[in-house]
Amino acid sequence: MTGKAEGKILVLGATGNVGLPLVKALLAKGETVTAASRSGRPVEGAEGVVFDYADPATFGPALDGVDRAYILLPAGHVAAKELLLPVVEAAVARGVKIVFQSVFGAEADDAIPYRQVEIAIEKSGVPYVILRPNWFSDNFHTYWKAGVDHGQVAVPAADGKTSFVDVRDVAASAAAALTTDRFDGRAFNLTGPEGLDYTDATRILAGVLGKPVAYKAIDDEAFVSLVAGAGVAEDYARLLAAIFYPVREGWAAVVTGDVETLTGSAPRSVEAYARDNVAALTA
Repeated sequence: MTGKAEGKILVLGATGNVGLPLVKALLAKGETVTAASRSGRPVEGAEGVVFDYADPATFGPALDGVDRAYILLPAGHVAAKELLLPVVEAAVARGVKIVFQSVFGAEADDAIPYRQVEIAIEKSGVPYVILRPNWFSDNFHTYWKAGVDHGQVAVPAADGKTSFVDVRDVAASAAAALTTDRFDGRAFNLTGPEGLDYTDATRILAGVLGKPVAYKAIDDEAFVSLVAGAGVAEDYARLLAAIFYPVREGWAAVVTGDVETLTGSAPRSVEAYARDNVAALTA
């Protein structure tokens, strides 16, 4: 399968940070795409289908005529294994190739829920590719937008570095994995081109935006209060706080060549992200 395949590609979370650019990329490659979301509305010209992780009755219709699927858990959910495994099982039962968006560092411990989902996919017998993106550059205009607005991004990262990855590079990597079999049976750790601490990253944002943006290191509890106060559910706020531990330990600073392996292009820098997202960062 090196060119356009006959079946459809199901994209879960099709209206999300990765899903939206992925649908666009696949349509540009001439693929037939089914865009899954809770609303079921068409996305970028792709047919829409209603999909709800908590409602297995929506799985079959979403997978109808599909031979490849992009499976991920949208932001805001905590129960990764409980919500993802039934979807994986439904896809496997239909012999669908799975490209799974896991999380950076999931391979560190088989007890990590995302790793348990990866293992289920690896043992399933269907073709698969696992993508493990690092923290998104785009978090600066989603999760940390209020901080950017007020000139101070406050997170519990200490002085740990992160190789932030642009969601467009995640989407391009996913599109490559879905439209060829060259990468089947492999896992890829998706990063940007360099490790930056939050002081570096906010300095870059300030330079692009032409306004002060600084970093304030805070502890987990202060972070949970801050994010919960901005409307994020407390259990998800605590999950976000917990995954800053690897950042503080330096594990998120790793830089790989996996985006370029998959896409043929070097990953975008935080500066490139910022320049291309000025409107979102200043809205």
